Order: sequence, then C-alpha cells, then structure tokens
Amino acid sequence: MNYDLFIGDQLFSSWSMRGWLMLEKFGIPHRTHMIGLYSGTMAADMAPLAPARLVPTLRTAAGTVVGESLAMAETLAEENPDAGLWPSDPAARAAARWLCAEMVAGFGALRGECPMQLLHCYEGFEPSPETRIDLERIETLWAHARSVSGAATGPLFGTYSLADVFYTPVAARIIGYGLPVSEANRSYCLELLSDLSVRQWRAMGLTKTYDPFPYPVDLPTSAWPIASRKAKAVEATSGENTHCPYSGKPVQDFLELDGQIWGLCNSFCRDKTVADPEAWPAFVEMIGAR
Repeated sequence: MNYDLFIGDQLFSSWSMRGWLMLEKFGIPHRTHMIGLYSGTMAADMAPLAPARLVPTLRTAAGTVVGESLAMAETLAEENPDAGLWPSDPAARAAARWLCAEMVAGFGALRGECPMQLLHCYEGFEPSPETRIDLERIETLWAHARSVSGAATGPLFGTYSLADVFYTPVAARIIGYGLPVSEANRSYCLELLSDLSVRQWRAMGLTKTYDPFPYPVDLPTSAWPIASRKAKAVEATSGENTHCPYSGKPVQDFLELDGQIWGLCNSFCRDKTVADPEAWPAFVEMIGAR
C-alpha cells in the first residue's frame, strides 16, 4: 500500500517532520510531495486536498485524505498493524498515546518562542518562564514514559514508537536553542537527532537556501552537533563512479569528499549528499567499496 504525503520545508516544518517519520521509520511505502509553505503557493498546492489546509496531510491508497498528525498516526497504525507504530504493551501504548496527544495540544510557549530550525544552534538563548514550564512538563512526561516502560535510556518505551516521532521536533528545539533539560534528556534528544532518517530529513532541507531566513534570532550560532564528513560540490566531467548510487542513472553532478570525486544523477542528489555524506547508506556503501 502506497501513501502520498504532503509536507512543508524540512528545515522548519516540525509537523511535516513528524508526518514523514511516521512513514519512513516504520518502513511504510510512500511518495512525498512538497507544499509551498514559504513560497506563497501553499493555498493552491493544498486545494486538491480540501478540506485539509495544513501540512502534513496524508492521502491513502484508497484516496482518503487525512489531515492532522494524530489522525494520520492512528490511520497508519490501523492500516499497518504489523509495523509497530505504537508500543505492543497496553499500558505503554496508552501512555504513548497520552504523550502524543499532549504534544499536539500543548507546549504553546515552547513552540511560539522557539520555532524549529535545523540549520544551527543558538548561543546564549534565554527561554521565558512559560517556556521553562513547558520544558519541565515535557521532562515529567518523559519520566512517566520511562517509569511505565522501564527503559532508562534510548526510545521512551524501549523500542522506537510514535512517541519518539512526536517528540523529535521538541528535541530539535532543545538542542537548537540550548534549552535547559537534564543531561539524560539532552542525551535522548541527541540520540533522536542522530537517527539516520532524521539526518536525511535535515540533509534534504539543507539543499535549499532562504533569504530572508524565516525565523531569525539575533544571537551567535554554532554548528549543528550531529557531525559528518565534509564534502563540497565541484565542477567535473567524471569521477570515481559512473552511475548514481541512488537511482542507478548516469552521473552528471559531482562532489568532492576526502580528495576524491564522486558523481550523482542530479543536483538534488549531489546537494543532499554534500549536506551529510554519512546519512545515505547507498553512498556510504559505494565509497566504501572503492
């Protein structure tokens, strides 16, 4: 069963990230369609999906349009019962649903004061008292999840679930703005952001530039903490390979990594790989074989 997922810009659309991870992390086949969240075409792009008006929006193989992330999550879990989106234990599953529902309905101060951005980390950001209250509540919920599951580290309920999906953009806010949480919860945030799918999502977002930046903050910045080997786009006519590791098509765009030239089938494939070469297993396998 193939789904169509309609999303906004990867660097900034926290809800789109949740929608994509629901499908990507659980191996559910899908096609992704970009909506012009910042280009001014959003209303026209969403018109065929009415009455849905926000991203993400899901369209099932049967043509059913589903808006709102919780409805999408339940639809996917219902139609893919073996995918493991929710914890299998009833108490853990109830707690995971609770955490996701509170994420959807709450934390307005955190969301308003710290819009998600995956480009860099801000230095010296001071959250408001209201945002600190939101952070304390999030840590309380995470502690409750771990008390139910018995999982001291790693995913909240022992195995990766929709609860981790829903709180990944929260992790991006905590790390991106240097927000105060316990060391254990900071480690959990870094673990979520180190996930290969999340790295791929960010790398795809980095293929696009913005002027002006959608959510500017007048503070010094530092590098995103999930490091990768450094690559750069280059002009070339040939490289170490003749076919793209992703599509199998002949190469026409090139990057340099550790002094070697590698080819990709188009500029998007090149640029997402430049952004994070180690996020793409097909590319890593190709360069490791040479």
